Amino acid sequence: MPSFTYKARNTRGELLTGKLEGGSEAAVADELLRSGLTPVDITGVAAKSDGGAGQDIGKYFGHFFAEKVSEADLMLFCRQMASLLKAGVPILRALASLAESSAHKTFRVVLLELREGLSSGRELSACLRKHPAVFQSFFVNMVRVGETTGRLDDVFMRLFHHLEFEREMRERVKSALRYPSFVVAALVIALGVINVMVIPAFAKVYKSSSAELPLMTKILIGTSDFTVAWWPLLLGGMVVAGLVFRWWLKTARGEYLWDKILLSVPIVGKVVHKAALARFAKGLGMTYQSGVPIVQGLTNAAQVVGNAFIASRIEQMRDGVERGESLTRTATTTGVFTPVVLQMMAVGEETGELDRLLTEIGELYQRDVEYEIRTLSEQIEPILITGLGAIVLVVALGVFLPIWDLGSTMTKK
Repeated sequence: MPSFTYKARNTRGELLTGKLEGGSEAAVADELLRSGLTPVDITGVAAKSDGGAGQDIGKYFGHFFAEKVSEADLMLFCRQMASLLKAGVPILRALASLAESSAHKTFRVVLLELREGLSSGRELSACLRKHPAVFQSFFVNMVRVGETTGRLDDVFMRLFHHLEFEREMRERVKSALRYPSFVVAALVIALGVINVMVIPAFAKVYKSSSAELPLMTKILIGTSDFTVAWWPLLLGGMVVAGLVFRWWLKTARGEYLWDKILLSVPIVGKVVHKAALARFAKGLGMTYQSGVPIVQGLTNAAQVVGNAFIASRIEQMRDGVERGESLTRTATTTGVFTPVVLQMMAVGEETGELDRLLTEIGELYQRDVEYEIRTLSEQIEPILITGLGAIVLVVALGVFLPIWDLGSTMTKK
């Protein structure tokens, strides 16, 4: 991507110079404007020919094999930045110290690039925006708010708590689903062994006799014969179906439909819905308390709910608020918010304490989600036992009914 040198003025009228990469002068100008700078002059820089395609390939594979920045690294960065800025350490010195002490090679490079960008006169939010794989747009927008309001240390601490909340929820869900996942995996393996090895052995015994087989036994034998004969095709079909499903989920339409279906799934849908409401309330409350306009706060909240269907409804709320409607009225029309959330929103708008009540909503649903997750295994266990019992009953009847028939026939003789 070509590089451009620029001259721009910040909100205080100071002339700043620096260097940016972009597809065109217009793209660089747009990025400067998003960063709060007014472009004065943008000039293209001639690209160096040293290395040629070899450098491009090396850079590509370097990024491909680079160690990814984890959420734990990002949380540590937020906590340390909040502490250093609160103690009065200049931001350039803070970034240099964190880069020197970081054990993560990729993140160390990112921190050094942030410091270099700040040294050239760019704002921190603009530097963060150059690393979308590490810093999400919600993160960048919150830092932008901190720069505008002069409360950058407070914003970093709030981002730390937000990331900590997200991480705890994911870990709790994984922990709750671990036991059911093992049970389902063991059941699938057992069914595969029975279908491929056990039923064919019994089928040979049944064929040696001229007795009429029950319908259930015929179905099991037919399924087993089909699996044994066509297992390569079945396995390939499952792999292709899995890849197509993953591709479909990455599309905007697929993600929207899947998240909508997920909300209607028994037990799981309830947890997903409450978790999304908790994220929405915490995200909107945090941005609103930091001084972000409600319209921009809704945009940020839509990015962190973790559900494309609910995010689209939040964007509808944003459009309604832009038209002059109240937040509670637009939330009611979406159909995704519970009466408790709507009532507390209404009270918050009437009393002028919307940020505090949104935070309370987030904490309320966070506790609900934690309880649902703790009892998730207990809620799923009866369904697993019922399904396992039904499968065992079908297999047992299909395998042993002919044996009982043969035994009763021999006894009569």
